[in-house]
Amino acid sequence: MTRKHRLLPASLLAGSLLLAGCASTHPATPQDPYESFNRSMYAFNDAADRWVMKPAAQGYHAITPGPFRTAVGNFFDNFKDVYSAANNLLQAEPEKALNDIMRVALNSTFGLFGLIDIATPAGLKNNKTSLGDTFAHWGWKSSNYLVLPFFGPSTVRDGLGLGVALGINGPERLVYHNTNEAIAFYGVYGVNTRARYLDLDESLYAAALDPYSYIRDGYLQMRARQLGLPNPTQNDDMNIDDLVSSPANASAPAAAAAPAANNSEHAEASAAAHAEASAAQ
Repeated sequence: MTRKHRLLPASLLAGSLLLAGCASTHPATPQDPYESFNRSMYAFNDAADRWVMKPAAQGYHAITPGPFRTAVGNFFDNFKDVYSAANNLLQAEPEKALNDIMRVALNSTFGLFGLIDIATPAGLKNNKTSLGDTFAHWGWKSSNYLVLPFFGPSTVRDGLGLGVALGINGPERLVYHNTNEAIAFYGVYGVNTRARYLDLDESLYAAALDPYSYIRDGYLQMRARQLGLPNPTQNDDMNIDDLVSSPANASAPAAAAAPAANNSEHAEASAAAHAEASAAQ
């Protein structure tokens, strides 16, 4: 894959950030000032999933045995540990970085290039982290909600981190060497990931009158929990995104109430599943 092709996804994400900023008006929810843009992008992603990803995942699930799908998931998860090690170093977490490096070394050798997860049973923690987490670690604690094309639920902070990660040469280049091979590589990843969440589809849409708000609130709560931050609907910290938002956004009212307590865990699980499945598209 040429550098031009590698930069296309990153450019797409950058364009989304700019369009979202232009679409900012008077949000009903302070964490979602780009709601109009986000709802449009959510509808686009949902249509792409219904017509392309979900049918492909259903066919894949029907013809491949469970152990095979698990092995494929482990293979891609091994690459994520490489990124996790790099970000733990950037976060000044040498012990976690060493843990990730040991996971990669063990799974890549005795685990047959990552097809078998030997590291987790061996006691090496699976503590994935991303560039968005690194930004949060160094001060970018709060960030506005943003739905990315094809990648689904995110924030401005996490979307920027994803764009940077997509724009660099990662360990995946050891597997593919041109555009067609890259399409096949990410296609298998996407379909395999989407297949993991087929059983959650009906429960997601049955759980809320407005799936968009349900996923948004659950995703923001999930990310806050992952980062060790307070519930974003009760967070009074300055939002760095507000520095580039319109004055109207700075005086937005308090956030809408989070999902009911008995639904919050399901909301987070649904949001996480939808986010990963959408990212696979």
